[in-house]
Amino acid sequence: QVRLVESGGGLVQAGVSLRLSCAASGRTASSYVMGWFRQAPGKEREFVAAISWISGSTYYADSVKGRFTISRDNAKNTLYLQMNSLKPEDTAVYYCAARLGYSVYVAAGVYDYWGQGTQVTVSS
Repeated sequence: QVRLVESGGGLVQAGVSLRLSCAASGRTASSYVMGWFRQAPGKEREFVAAISWISGSTYYADSVKGRFTISRDNAKNTLYLQMNSLKPEDTAVYYCAARLGYSVYVAAGVYDYWGQGTQVTVSS
């Protein structure tokens, strides 16, 4: 099994930045694809960004393109989400997820492993 633990969330003012981290442990492998999702109260879980661990290929939701950057640190086995120019509509619980594969996936249902989430609240 793969264990994922998110950190870095908090309460911030609109326009500032946060960096979320997702530490992976257990039966991790370079063949994994990892992604970030978010879920606001009363809404469905929403795709944010994904990355192929081996190639570094990335894909972003339109709502975060140009503001968020997904990256990984191979040595630390950690996934990051750099969030700039935060908006109130970015408020949600952010989850990291993983699945075996080499391509990026945007559907939450295809990911096998999930963290417990970290709350991001952006005030106006």
